Amino acid sequence: EEERNATYWSKKTSELLFRGNGDNLPGFMVGRQLMVVSCFFIIARCTTMEIEGDEDNVMGVPDSVQEFFDTGLLGALITTILASIAWQLVASAFPMAFMSTPITYVLLVICLGFQASGICNGAWVIAKVHRKIAGFQLDETYIGTAEERAKKSLS
Repeated sequence: EEERNATYWSKKTSELLFRGNGDNLPGFMVGRQLMVVSCFFIIARCTTMEIEGDEDNVMGVPDSVQEFFDTGLLGALITTILASIAWQLVASAFPMAFMSTPITYVLLVICLGFQASGICNGAWVIAKVHRKIAGFQLDETYIGTAEERAKKSLS
């Protein structure tokens, strides 16, 4: 907890993420997915090129490469690497530094806004049905509480 309160932004981010009964963390995850999918569609639309038959290919690339450019998959590839994977790698490698930036807080608010809009509510129904079918339980059932794990590591 001391690390989470080390800077102003990490404290604000932690407070918002873990506020109430803990619904903001899974809400963030749902909102994040919606945000990434939105980025996929927007960037794919922006990067899709339609070269007419009488026009030259972009940068003189071969026809097969130009056909790939025309599909919009280039935008999806860029979004996957930059908007999804890169952020996850940075956050996992430097969690406190990541939480200490204002952009993290702003992105958290945007993702929670997406989730609060109600557009993702179907995901909660699917998750509850899947949980029931698969027999999922809370993490504490499998790995114990933080206190139990700390007690084990001291022994």
